[in-house]
Amino acid sequence: MTGTTAPRKGGRWIERWEPEDETFWKESGERIARRNLLYSVLSEHIGFSIWTLWSVMVLFMGPGYGIDPAGKFFLIGTATFVGALVRVPYTFAVARFGGRNWTVVSALLLLAPTGAALVVMEPGTSYGTFLAVAALTGVGGGNFASSMTNINAFFPLRKKGWALGLNAGGGNIGVPVVQLVALLVIGTAGAGHPRLLLAVYLPLIVAAAALALLRMDNLAPVRNDTGAVREAVRDAHTWIMAFLYIGTFGSFIGYSFAFGLVLQTQFGRTPLQAASLTFVGPLLGSLIRPVGGALADRFGGARITLATFVAMAGATGIVVYASGEESLPVFLVGFVALFVLSGLGNGSTYKMIPGIFQAKALARGMGVEAAAAYGRRLSGAAMGLIGAVGALGGLGINLAFREAFSTSGSGTAAFVTFLGFYAACCAVTWAVYLRRSAPAVLPATGAGAKPQLTSV
Repeated sequence: MTGTTAPRKGGRWIERWEPEDETFWKESGERIARRNLLYSVLSEHIGFSIWTLWSVMVLFMGPGYGIDPAGKFFLIGTATFVGALVRVPYTFAVARFGGRNWTVVSALLLLAPTGAALVVMEPGTSYGTFLAVAALTGVGGGNFASSMTNINAFFPLRKKGWALGLNAGGGNIGVPVVQLVALLVIGTAGAGHPRLLLAVYLPLIVAAAALALLRMDNLAPVRNDTGAVREAVRDAHTWIMAFLYIGTFGSFIGYSFAFGLVLQTQFGRTPLQAASLTFVGPLLGSLIRPVGGALADRFGGARITLATFVAMAGATGIVVYASGEESLPVFLVGFVALFVLSGLGNGSTYKMIPGIFQAKALARGMGVEAAAAYGRRLSGAAMGLIGAVGALGGLGINLAFREAFSTSGSGTAAFVTFLGFYAACCAVTWAVYLRRSAPAVLPATGAGAKPQLTSV
């Protein structure tokens, strides 16, 4: 059995796709899936850079812009909020238009916020205008949802942890890359030239869209399934995983947006000093995300997720101490550890999603192939919702920082709040997926193993 490509609606469409069939996978499926993964990563990478653009734009906004730290936190919080909302329609756009077609469109949409920022980025522009342009960058956040939904359909369950981790990790690297480009601009031209940064990204956006057009494919079997959406919405595991994803991805994206501004506001760093440190955490967190997926493939997503939340609580305790003592070196150790751990957790939580639904299907007596199809169907519908809710965690982090700095001039109170949330995530992960008497399901716990209903 092999995949065949047939033109339909003017694009590149693969009419048959059965990745769980090992013969199909070895003969043609793996090669096609890896090619689509490569260009999906590129487009998502640029999307993340544009979504987090205002995490570095605020570093260029000196006293001449007339915006206080609370106003800057609200700008980046607006971008986070819009990026979370658009993840839901972006998820379903893949089935409606095709993964390749929507990747092209979603990449080209990034020209709007980048071009708008290029026009308005100067002292004297009204705060409302900056707010509107920051909201536009939210379209970059949607790229993650459509990309993950698309790649989820290309790979078999035994490869999903690795593939989704690599796809998301490569996309997440867009955060430190835009911060590194900002560092280069500030270090060479100075903080008064933000338009140089924006000019770099315009041709990159066009290139990502062109490569997707030429090299990616649409999967004809992938269709919007309103029944699957309704079932995913009603399933408690969708919302449990969304809660856990707030703790992992919400932390990663929220801290990525806020890191530089926290360094400027609480520790008095200059734009160049802040930019020289900001990229480190997001870079490490992005690089390690595929490791989280691979560890989940091997040892089980819930086990890795629980260990991650325990460690994140410990790292947050270090940050609370450093914030109170105003120790920048200790603060950096704890904060960078939070990025690394959130990256691990991002990979493990996303691995859990398809495995949970497939394991439930097996427990109901479905055959292996039927259960795999059910898992793909439900996880594809659930991922958009989980990704959107998880991204809202980034908004919560920036609003917490805004409130903390407005009332006390320090981020300590915000970090104490985050510590309590990680403790709640530990409790939920253990109670639902690891407690021996919990009537729950877990993804496969070994490489190549089939999901099973377990009492864990």
